[in-house]
Amino acid sequence: MVVVGAGMAGVQCAVALREGGWRGPVSLVGAEPHRPYDRPPLSKDVLLGKLEHTAFDLDFEQLGVELLTGRRATPLEPGVLHTDAGPLPHEHLVLATGAAPIRLPGAAGERVLRTVHDALALRDALGPTARLVQVGAGWIGAECASAARLLGCEVTVLEAAGAPLAGALPAELTAPMERWYAEAGVELRLGTAVAAVEPDGVLLADGGRVPADEVLVGIGARPDTGWLAGSGVALEASGAVLVDAALRTSLPGVLAAGDCVSYPSARFGERVTVQHWDHALHSGRAAAASLLGTGGGYDPVPYFWSQQFGRMVQYAGRHAGGDRLVWRGSPREPAWTALWLRGEGVLVAALTVDRPRDLAQARRLIDQGVVLDPGRAADPAVALKSAL
Repeated sequence: MVVVGAGMAGVQCAVALREGGWRGPVSLVGAEPHRPYDRPPLSKDVLLGKLEHTAFDLDFEQLGVELLTGRRATPLEPGVLHTDAGPLPHEHLVLATGAAPIRLPGAAGERVLRTVHDALALRDALGPTARLVQVGAGWIGAECASAARLLGCEVTVLEAAGAPLAGALPAELTAPMERWYAEAGVELRLGTAVAAVEPDGVLLADGGRVPADEVLVGIGARPDTGWLAGSGVALEASGAVLVDAALRTSLPGVLAAGDCVSYPSARFGERVTVQHWDHALHSGRAAAASLLGTGGGYDPVPYFWSQQFGRMVQYAGRHAGGDRLVWRGSPREPAWTALWLRGEGVLVAALTVDRPRDLAQARRLIDQGVVLDPGRAADPAVALKSAL
């Protein structure tokens, strides 16, 4: 058994295999030289200097997992995973190589935040006098801008779209989030495309320039699957690995999990690619269950969270399937919830700001496919579980 990718998905797959009684050898292959670690704290506690590392508290030797770090996967052929440190024959293989950050075309000198090395290097570069330009007002952009302001930096966020999180949420939800930037002292410039990163700042598409000591690019990520070209593993146009409900790829004996997969969701009636911690954790364990013969199909309620500008933002479900937006509370208030309903009132997604109880209940209700009373659901004084 070889698991390639030593992030959350790969680690959870290897651990779950041993917990489930897998008796054969298990090798966990990671491209980075570090022991496997957790990524969400990189843009929060690591960047703020509260943590130096986020390594998983696991004894791989005791678990019987051979940890092979500093090995980058190269072309795959049947029964052999090639790496830059030599070939690894296998009977079973799990692909869990995650996603790689999208970079600006032709840019040089910009930073990204994906690895612990990225986080530590950025932290060393930021300080009370630093001018940071953040390209992209997505989830990671908001988190990094938040941390940089806490470090005392002057922060400008450049977003090509007309709203923050434009590709993730509808305008009625992103509009109140614009205020968060201003309240934190962050300059948010919307509709501002970047042409190039220069030694002393950023050149804009309209010819303007924004001075900066550091430029951080956070404009999304793509499945890290380029190394699978010619392997016979079927990929989507996005690069995501096509898997079935058991997370099996088009090659016999090869499964995939985590940020690099596209799986079929009967719950939402479409293929889904998710690049978040919760999916990595559960899909890694689901891949192990499929290999152990104990899996029941992978189709969870997607979930993620983001800590930004002193707020906890949580999301569950997929709002693309909803045709009615219901507010619980007002976005002008410190805490609020947005619900998406479909048809007669089936809850398909929820976004909460500092309302963790709403999110926990919504996640269960989405999983159950319940119908809500829109009037009662809109009343923040009524528990969601009581708004059926």
